[in-house]
Amino acid sequence: MALFDWLTKRNKPLSQMTRQELRRQELLLNRDRDQLLKRVGDLAAKKQEIFERGRQERSPEVRRVLAQEFDLKTTEQLLSSRQLNIRSKEAITVTRMRMLRENSDKAKARGSKLGLIGERDLVALEKMIANDSITSEMYQERLDSMLDIGEEGESMLTPGTKQVLDVWEQMDTGLIQDADHAFDEADRRVRERHQETRAAEGT
Repeated sequence: MALFDWLTKRNKPLSQMTRQELRRQELLLNRDRDQLLKRVGDLAAKKQEIFERGRQERSPEVRRVLAQEFDLKTTEQLLSSRQLNIRSKEAITVTRMRMLRENSDKAKARGSKLGLIGERDLVALEKMIANDSITSEMYQERLDSMLDIGEEGESMLTPGTKQVLDVWEQMDTGLIQDADHAFDEADRRVRERHQETRAAEGT
């Protein structure tokens, strides 16, 4: 179902759901997203296996079949990746609305727009969800702007998340080459950020 229909034409629009109802929708979307994430990973691993078989194969006929299978897996991977991008954006939408619902008092104090997203905004959101060139991070920024969350909103990219992404980037560029070391480094950084957060909150 398209986001516009989902937000406006169901028996109970998303913007009118309770915190518990939003949480249920969030869990369902996250489950679908995790399944798609696993599917994309499985397809990537299968493609590597097919490619390695083709590299070692000497029969032209078998190589052609393997090449066709590699191509098909790539098509399936691209389709799954597109679905994953869409599902991630939908999950972000529900998460943002749940956050505002849970912090309703604070949201009212700063004039939150929860439940007041206009039809033009909904159409824009639906187009962004369907646009493969718009990442979930870009979509999140636009959604936060519409909901008037701004810098006070809880970021989907927490300090710990950013540290993990940074380690992966360092592996991509060759700054970190050992996988075990990279994992330990990411784990250490994330734990440190959690400790800093708890210390700042006085817990």
